[in-house]
Amino acid sequence: MASTFATVINCMDGRVQNPVNEWMKAKTGADYIDVITEAGPDKIMASTATASRLILKRILVSRDKHNSKEMALVAHYDCAGNPGSKEMHLDHLKKAAKIMETWNLGMHIMLIWADENWDIELISEIHP
Repeated sequence: MASTFATVINCMDGRVQNPVNEWMKAKTGADYIDVITEAGPDKIMASTATASRLILKRILVSRDKHNSKEMALVAHYDCAGNPGSKEMHLDHLKKAAKIMETWNLGMHIMLIWADENWDIELISEIHP
């Protein structure tokens, strides 16, 4: 049987990598996680058209070459690349979701929050 992939747009912060990847594998059943990293990806996806388009190119590689059908955008506690409150991060996730919906990727998209204990909370989902 072929291996399965899921995609994560995650912060470059090493503390959040393993908890998110483990959560994604459990949630999606994927064997592997394609990880796209940026400093403060929720802010980038919510507000920077050029950067989000660069991220989109990498999402398309994961979708088209690895047949990834599920993706998560991560925001997390104590983010150096996007410092601020949980509420601010949730607002960025909401704005990013609106942008990602316009891409019509045909993927299940999850918006997630990693708290101070690196526990993962599913904030919302976009279904294809």
